[in-house]
Amino acid sequence: MDNLQTFVQQVRRRLLTVLLLNNLLLLADWWLAGQVLKLGGWWLVAAVLIAPVLSVSFVPWLSARALTRPTKLIWQAILHITPNAASVPAPDIKTVRLGRELVTNLVNHIYQLASVADGVEQTANARPANLSADFIANNLPLPLVVLGKDNTVLFANDSCCKYLGQTAADIAGKDVYSVIDMSFPSDDTFDAWLQKARTTTVTAAKTWERVRLNRPDGKNALQFDLAAYYNRDNPNGIEALLVLFDHTETYAQDDQAMSFVALAVHELRTPLTLLRGYIDVFDEELDGKLDAELKDFMFKMNAAAQQLTSFVSNILNVARIEGDQLFLRLGQGDWAGIVNTAVRDWQLRAQVRGIKLQTAIAPGLPPVGVDRLSIYEVLSNLIDNAIKYSGNGKVVVISAQLTEDGLVETTVQDHGIGIPESVVPKLFDKFYRNYRTRTRVGGTGLGLYLSKTIITAHGGNIWVRSKPGEGTTLGFTVLPYARLKAEQKAGGPSADITTSAHGWIKNHSLYRR
Repeated sequence: MDNLQTFVQQVRRRLLTVLLLNNLLLLADWWLAGQVLKLGGWWLVAAVLIAPVLSVSFVPWLSARALTRPTKLIWQAILHITPNAASVPAPDIKTVRLGRELVTNLVNHIYQLASVADGVEQTANARPANLSADFIANNLPLPLVVLGKDNTVLFANDSCCKYLGQTAADIAGKDVYSVIDMSFPSDDTFDAWLQKARTTTVTAAKTWERVRLNRPDGKNALQFDLAAYYNRDNPNGIEALLVLFDHTETYAQDDQAMSFVALAVHELRTPLTLLRGYIDVFDEELDGKLDAELKDFMFKMNAAAQQLTSFVSNILNVARIEGDQLFLRLGQGDWAGIVNTAVRDWQLRAQVRGIKLQTAIAPGLPPVGVDRLSIYEVLSNLIDNAIKYSGNGKVVVISAQLTEDGLVETTVQDHGIGIPESVVPKLFDKFYRNYRTRTRVGGTGLGLYLSKTIITAHGGNIWVRSKPGEGTTLGFTVLPYARLKAEQKAGGPSADITTSAHGWIKNHSLYRR
């Protein structure tokens, strides 16, 4: 039984005792006046009223004093630890009988809380105001940057100064975005995370992989992983901490491997072009001369060559993106014609899988501003994905329409295996493939990464909606040619607009390309 229940029972017993004594006093008063003193009439009534008058006068006073004694001692303990009432002595708990266990427990808790509060305050006051004098921060073997609430650098340790090739005097007090020119592999940048954290949370932490540090001298960029911590209410004015983990050599090897793969794949283009040319010649020259089996062989060979061509294009374009060498020429185009061309080219591969491609293109779509080659690859990747992941589904629907915002939206919908919700946020990451399907469905994990990069360079958005077992819908938007900026079309209505597609996003909107 806890102390509170013990105290309640003690109060009940005390009140019961008082009531019994009061009733006994009334009975004794009546017996003494009537039986011993032999009083009668009004004298008897007056004598019997003596006991109630005494009870009303003394019993409430004595009971209230005893019952409020525990509360008084707790109140005295609180005043004793209050800075403005330090002269109040500590309560003497030994003098209390009613509720001693409860009072002792509560007073001890009050003292403990006061001790913890003093410890926290002393620790906060003991923090060095100048981080340059902090041994741990200054000698941390990893680059450390401390930011204030206005994005200024409050402190950078020795490792950070060496890593950036600057002195502490050159870094301190400057805007972090001018000191650390970071580029991220997606639009999930440090700046975007920090802006969100400021409006949604008190503390937050996050890590990023494969961040590039662009050097002002033009040398090869450093590559590192980044860890960040945010605290809105830090009393020293420190808002964020950044720790850099250098992996330049490791990630450079990955880039070299990608370059080697791109070089090897590039050598496939010439024989692949010859192969597709001979297949087309054979298809025309031998039309009607082959039996059903040989015709099926030609059919499947043509589909395989088409798939290999798409693979080669993806590899080469990703290599160009990584080197910031993929440039797009946005010109005026008929969107219905572009979509129908891609669908017609992929009918062959769909037929091999026993899948039918259907189109639902709204009439009267405005001309769009697109790079025909790159946007064709986007359509090819989405249609190819829908075919590969259709499972038992037999229909893939390609739709195009004008949105309420005046954008041209295109969707590719399958009725296949679908995508788990946990996979969707990573779907557009480079090389990412769902572990549940990677052994059953071939692929490189580059198609959607490449598609997102190209659509972003077109000024559009790409998205996915899926449910396991019910299929997936991938959609994207492109701008009507009339919506492109007037200054970009200064050369006339037929002039092309040159833009770049890159996989690295600058950390701050002011520096974003």
